[in-house]
Amino acid sequence: MAPGGEFSRVPVVDVAGLVGDRAAREAVARQLDAACRESGFFYVVGHGVDEALQNRLRERSREFFSLETEEKMRVRMALGGRAWRGYFRVGDELTSGKPDQKEGLYFGQELPPDDPRVVAGTPLHGPNLFPERPEGLREAVLDYMAALTGLGHRLMAGLALGLGLDEAYFEDHGTREPLTLFRIFNYPPPADPSLWGVGEHTDYGLLTILLQDDAGGLEVKSRSSWIPAPPLPGSYVCNIGDMLDRMTGGVYRSTPHRVRNPAPRDRMSFPFFFDPNFSAPVRPIDLPGRDRPADDAAERWDRASVHMFDGTYGDYLLTKVGKVFPELRSTVL
Repeated sequence: MAPGGEFSRVPVVDVAGLVGDRAAREAVARQLDAACRESGFFYVVGHGVDEALQNRLRERSREFFSLETEEKMRVRMALGGRAWRGYFRVGDELTSGKPDQKEGLYFGQELPPDDPRVVAGTPLHGPNLFPERPEGLREAVLDYMAALTGLGHRLMAGLALGLGLDEAYFEDHGTREPLTLFRIFNYPPPADPSLWGVGEHTDYGLLTILLQDDAGGLEVKSRSSWIPAPPLPGSYVCNIGDMLDRMTGGVYRSTPHRVRNPAPRDRMSFPFFFDPNFSAPVRPIDLPGRDRPADDAAERWDRASVHMFDGTYGDYLLTKVGKVFPELRSTVL
């Protein structure tokens, strides 16, 4: 199937074999490759992330969002500075210029004040803003990010193998020390059912690993229709981002998606972004035997070509983040 083509489902891949022998890893890699070419989205099971850790994260997160707004605002993003961390209210974040119907917490790799990247004022690097309550949220977030970073490395090794590359290719080209960002989102039931929690968009980096609750509401764009990606017990939903689209020359497309809360209660979502190092150049990969599709800029939600971009991942990321929180733009740019 051609990238960006027609599909009717999001495939499921058991990735347990990525920690097996060469034959097992290659078998998983073939399935990941087919999923990325078919839809750019796939569920993963057999991922090895502790269910008890997931539940601990969910429980502490629900406790935080149940607090009064005044208390949540004690860790608001305006206090996070260039690290781009903290809490935002419903409507504060924009997608394609429209307010999202969600509130959330932004986290990243926890860095001490004397880390060279922090000392240099590198955007999106620094300490996190952890609330005083609930107790245990800090530990749950950091433990979870460590587990998902390990999963991200395994999945990227599998994707490299599926592309016919050495398993260490992405580590050698920007992910040995990845830029990892983590979000916890809470979607209240919308007052207006026509409003999207998050409108149509693609993700910026290499790979998104999403933990959903059981509310549903995620939709993925096929060529002629929107396909639901409902919660699947024990799974993550993964999708590739603009930089993997760029690196593969469109062999893997960054597929648009959107979210609406269909439930009469809050919907929680936990996206983890595994991306190239901030200073890593993002260049096309030589993929012998792979036909590179035509640029799809005219069909993209933003009418922008990821293949015309030339620079580091940090350069690309900074062109995006200022549009998401315009009021905070000056703190990182």
